[in-house]
Amino acid sequence: MGLFDRFKKGLTKTREKIVQGFRAVLPFGQPIDENILNSLEDTMLAADMGPAVVTALINDVRTAWQKGRLSETQDILPHLRERVIERWPEQDRQLARAETKPTVVLVTGVNGSGKTTSIAKLAKHLTDQGEKVMVAACDTYRAAAVEQLTIWAERIGVPIIKQAQGSDPGAVAYDACESALAKDIDVLIVDTAGRLHTQDHLMRELAKIQRVIDKRIPGAPHEVLLVLDATIGQNAVNQARIYCEHVSISGIFLAKLDGSAKGGVVIGIRDQLGVPVKFVGLGETPDDIEPFDPREFASALFAE
Repeated sequence: MGLFDRFKKGLTKTREKIVQGFRAVLPFGQPIDENILNSLEDTMLAADMGPAVVTALINDVRTAWQKGRLSETQDILPHLRERVIERWPEQDRQLARAETKPTVVLVTGVNGSGKTTSIAKLAKHLTDQGEKVMVAACDTYRAAAVEQLTIWAERIGVPIIKQAQGSDPGAVAYDACESALAKDIDVLIVDTAGRLHTQDHLMRELAKIQRVIDKRIPGAPHEVLLVLDATIGQNAVNQARIYCEHVSISGIFLAKLDGSAKGGVVIGIRDQLGVPVKFVGLGETPDDIEPFDPREFASALFAE
């Protein structure tokens, strides 16, 4: 199955919602007018694309219509698809890399967002590319979190660094850095405690873990991924905005995209946060991960 097909399958719920909405407001062969543009705007907002993005896209369609580049309703979707693709610069979607290994990827997010499963997917994805991967269980508050990550690590075949429940997360992170250096690891993925963006002490602890890692491996973490749950739509953007105030987030892993009718939030994230979506989760298994590709995403999103 090609990337377009995987995106298309994963975006089924979102696409059905969007395409049904578009069909209702863009009957084939109708001349474009302001009423059609207003109805289109409402449909796009309902797809969780975010108010700022929708306003910009509608204004773009309006300008193209007024200049005679678009005339009928069937001209709108191809135009929108290209405008959506243009909103993502190429360079910022790659996973950041250290000049000398290991590359350290710190992963954070709210409990229930799909963080542990997303780490497993990322570890599997990198292992499949021939990289030596290690994971660190720095969510020491919940025994279940360490157990779950251990099960995934064993299943995928990657080493895991962990300590007893209640251990200092910074100490686990330090141990993991030492071990990654000693074992010539390519990528160290560090799990952190799921935290609400309102829990100041946990947000401060996240900054402390970053400092500990940087002390042992200068310049690390090289990537800070925030896992967001696609099923909560614009609320995910609000969560991310507050995270970005405390921690320098460099990329988004959008989980549960296949279970959501709110996949349009991908477009809003880039615009409202200035943080690129780097990976998406499209299913339950460790293989259900894809690096984010805006052209394939937009083509799948607007596919009939």
